[in-house]
Amino acid sequence: MSSAFGDDIEVVGVGMHPFGRFTGSSLKDLNRVACVSALVDAGLGVQDVDGVYAANAMAGLLQGQEMIRGQSVMREIGIERVPVTNVENACASGSTALRQAVLAIRAGSADVVLVSGVEKMFVEDRSRTLAALESAGDLDVVSGIGLQFTAVYGMRLRKLIAAGRLTVDDLVAVSVKSHANGSLNPYAQHRKVVTPEEVLGSRPIADPLTLLMCSSICDGAASVVLARRGAVPSVGRPTVRVRASQAATGYTTTGTEPSLTETCAAAAYEEAGLGPEDVDIAEVHDAMAPAELIAYEHLGFCGPGDAGALLGSGATQIDGSRPVNPSGGLSSRGHAVGATGLAQVAELTWQLRGEATGRQTRRPRVGLAHNNGGWLEGESAVSCVHLLERTDPWD
Repeated sequence: MSSAFGDDIEVVGVGMHPFGRFTGSSLKDLNRVACVSALVDAGLGVQDVDGVYAANAMAGLLQGQEMIRGQSVMREIGIERVPVTNVENACASGSTALRQAVLAIRAGSADVVLVSGVEKMFVEDRSRTLAALESAGDLDVVSGIGLQFTAVYGMRLRKLIAAGRLTVDDLVAVSVKSHANGSLNPYAQHRKVVTPEEVLGSRPIADPLTLLMCSSICDGAASVVLARRGAVPSVGRPTVRVRASQAATGYTTTGTEPSLTETCAAAAYEEAGLGPEDVDIAEVHDAMAPAELIAYEHLGFCGPGDAGALLGSGATQIDGSRPVNPSGGLSSRGHAVGATGLAQVAELTWQLRGEATGRQTRRPRVGLAHNNGGWLEGESAVSCVHLLERTDPWD
């Protein structure tokens, strides 16, 4: 599905609160840093915002704040009266909120929209966080059996290894890459380079996954300011526009149909008039680092069974021809659930502008953000794919 308005929306500001463990910070504290940073980046004040989409997945279960999560955190920074819409869509809450903001601008109901995602997963009782994560699956299927996302990923990876499409060495290598990239990102939760031996030797989680292959509990926030082209004065830096914004809901599958990510990515490529060969840089959903390898295939970056070879070629390294997860991805940058999709867009925006100090890739023009969430029987519950483009030439 294409849109005549697809070239008219720009990412004019991005901001993040670092991801990690912040026991002394509240949801309001985390959100304030991200939102104010994004507004300052855009050269705007709170009075310039026409509407807000506020993403959060677990505050109701973990902090007890239901129903008006967005209104409560936005009032803290002086945003009142304008419409604030709360978005909860599992791990894809942030990217879903971004899509709603895109649709609002396309519909003509707003010129400048603030999109924010915030999550505080560290609470006194860790079992509460694990229970909250379990609720992202269909409880009629998973309740009471202890099936977490690590186990789901583990089963999918075991199947691919058994079919000869991946090896354990591939799983280790992509995890090492993730941690190396995260070590360069000042916003990342895990900023330590690890060796293959450390990855293999870390605690088993869900065979073949080990601890250093997995994302962990995380606090954090990320914000994006979108604007209709011409609505915000230029601040003299490269322009980043939204070329595509797509979402899809999971479906019952026998395993022979295209995956949910393939379906959503195909719609995004069609909307943008682009193909996977046009993507210069990507941030993909790797709650377990080896899931990056699955994304290579589902996003069209390589053929079935070629993910290991693509990784081994060096193309997806920061200095490669198509870097993937230069931020460190979910497993190393961190996975503060409601903020994850917006953190991906923030990273791509910095990369497309040439502002990703210490981890800048080679002059990218088109960036792809892929964010999945939740779990139905056999598939993710939601997938969002956004395509961004730098419109200015590189010097």
